[in-house]
Amino acid sequence: MISSAQVYIFMLASIASVFAFLNIKYSRFFRYIPAVVIIYAFCMFLSWVGAFEKNSDIDAIYETSMKNLLPAMLFLILLQVNIKDFFKLSKKLIIAYLLALFSIAFSFMVVSYIFGFNKEMAAAFGALSGSWMGGVANMVAVGAALGVSKTSFGYALIVDSVNYTLWIMFLLFLTPFASYFNKFTASSQMASNLSQIGCSCTIGAKKYWFLTILSVLVALGVNVVAQSGFVILNYTTTTVIMATIIGILASFTRLSKVNGSSEIATTMLYLLIALIGSKAYFEDFSGVGVYVFAGFCILLLHATLMVVGAKIFKLDLFSVAVASLANIGGVASASILAASYNKALAGIGALMAIMGYIIGTFGGLAVGEILIGMAE
Repeated sequence: MISSAQVYIFMLASIASVFAFLNIKYSRFFRYIPAVVIIYAFCMFLSWVGAFEKNSDIDAIYETSMKNLLPAMLFLILLQVNIKDFFKLSKKLIIAYLLALFSIAFSFMVVSYIFGFNKEMAAAFGALSGSWMGGVANMVAVGAALGVSKTSFGYALIVDSVNYTLWIMFLLFLTPFASYFNKFTASSQMASNLSQIGCSCTIGAKKYWFLTILSVLVALGVNVVAQSGFVILNYTTTTVIMATIIGILASFTRLSKVNGSSEIATTMLYLLIALIGSKAYFEDFSGVGVYVFAGFCILLLHATLMVVGAKIFKLDLFSVAVASLANIGGVASASILAASYNKALAGIGALMAIMGYIIGTFGGLAVGEILIGMAE
C-alpha cells in the first residue's frame, strides 16, 4: 500500500506516461478505446484493491495538483484556438455547427426531464455535456466545478467512451450514402475552396519549458484571485472560467504561434484523469446501464434534430456529420471523418473541434446548472 504522497503522485504520473506512449505507438487501438478511459479504469482498479492509503498527505497533494493542473491545462488548450478562421467557414458549416451545439444541449435537458435525474446524476451529465460540446478536458473542468463525485464522474466517462465509439462508427458508416442524404435535404456538396481553412498546425521548435512555466504562472494567478475572495459560484468554477478567458485572450497574441502547447496540455489531462481515477471507488456497476442508456437517448434525439435541421437549412451530410462529431468526439475523430469525404477537408473538422474547447466549458457549466436546477 502506498502511503507517501510523493510515491503516490509519481505512480500516477508513471501510469499516465506509459499510456501516453502506448497511445502514440498503437493509435489505431486507442482510436476506439480512448487512453483517458484506460488510465481512469487502471487507477480506479488500484484504488479499489487498496493500493493507495487514505491519509492527509495524499489528500493534500491530490487537492493541490487538481487546483493547479486544471487551469494550466485549460489555458494551454485554448492557445490552439483560432476564432478568426472559424468565421471564414461557409455559412452552412457554421449553421451546422450551431445546430449540433444547441441540439446536444437541448437533448441533455429533455432526457434529464424524462429520466428524472437526481442532483448527482444531473451533475454527472452536466460534466458529460461539457465533453459532448468540447472535449474530455472540458468534462474534467465542468465536473470539478459542479462537484461531481469521483464515482459518478467514472460513470459519465464510461458513457462518453461507449457512446462516442459507436457514434463515430455510425457516422463513418454513413459516408458512402452522402448523395442520398444530400438529395433528401436538397443540398449541394461542400465547396473545395474551404480545404485550406482550419489547419491548427504550428511550425518550429517545441518550447515545452516556456509553455510549462507560463501555464503554471496562469494557474498560480487564478488561484490567488480565487483565494482573495473573488468567487463565481464556487472556487473551482472561478479558476476554470478565469483560465478559460485568459487562454482565449492569449490565443489572439503571438503565444498562439508557440509550438508544443497541445502535447503539454494532453500530458496534464492524462495526469488529471489518473488523479480522479485514484479517488474513485465502485461498489458495483449496477448504475452504469442507466447512464449508458440515457446517453444513447441523448444521441438519438440529437440525431433526429440534426436531420430535421438539415432538411430545413438544406445542409449536406458532410456538414452535419462533421459538426456533430466535432462536438461529441474531438480533433482527431472529426478530422478523420472529414478526411473520409475529402482528405483536403480534414482541417475543417479539426477547426470545429478546437472551437469546442472554448464552448465546452461554458456550455457544460450552463447545461449542468440547468440540469441540477431541474433535479431540485
